Amino acid sequence: MARGPNHRSAWMIALLVFVTVLVAYVVVAYGVLPLVWARYEKRHPALDQLPGMTQTHDHHPGDPINLALVGSEDDLKRIMLKAGWFPADPITLKSSLKIAEGTLLDRPYEDAPVSSLYLWGHKQDLAFEQPVGDNPRKRHHVRFWKSPQLDDQGRPLWAGSATYDERVGLSHTTGQVTHHIAPDVDAERDHLIDNLLSTGNLVDLQTIDDFHPNRTGRNGGGDPWETDGALKWGVIQFDPPAN
Repeated sequence: MARGPNHRSAWMIALLVFVTVLVAYVVVAYGVLPLVWARYEKRHPALDQLPGMTQTHDHHPGDPINLALVGSEDDLKRIMLKAGWFPADPITLKSSLKIAEGTLLDRPYEDAPVSSLYLWGHKQDLAFEQPVGDNPRKRHHVRFWKSPQLDDQGRPLWAGSATYDERVGLSHTTGQVTHHIAPDVDAERDHLIDNLLSTGNLVDLQTIDDFHPNRTGRNGGGDPWETDGALKWGVIQFDPPAN
């Protein structure tokens, strides 16, 4: 019995499906997956269990973690200074009086102190800020915590929480004098990342989507915050010193 055109068409469709599946397999198995795995292998091990939130000294939620940098402490300090950010002073009576004076009299205080928040069981290792105008009540600032884990090159991860202080007032929870942050923590994260990229020493910038399952919250001072849920991280790279 002769085979009709419908039978031949079925075979052609089956062959087309087989070829399509084969091509898709080759692309995924030999192209996409190796790239994804290579990218994953470059992740710092501390990212796998990185907490999303800092805490206050009395274990209330602090500010969200929204960025991370890989590199030595010297490299972190170097890139932050190059990006136009100043190390924050420690909190002492003198620095507290100075920030109060600057707030009342509109005097700049480029390295005003920041309060302590905790991650991995300890307060921030480093803090930096970038002044806005001549009054310390408004400023860009970021805290960094050094990870206990190192990558295969012996580098720690510096988990960062970048927020913008928009005014000075009383804490909504304790009544103490404090800075109040702007709700949009993504804007501050992106501002700092843009500053770091401008140095030419931040490489391999990547984004972890859905890092934060909760997109809104309040910090220890009662300030609301909101985020798109993403964590941005990259590697600090400086050319080795010439011999």
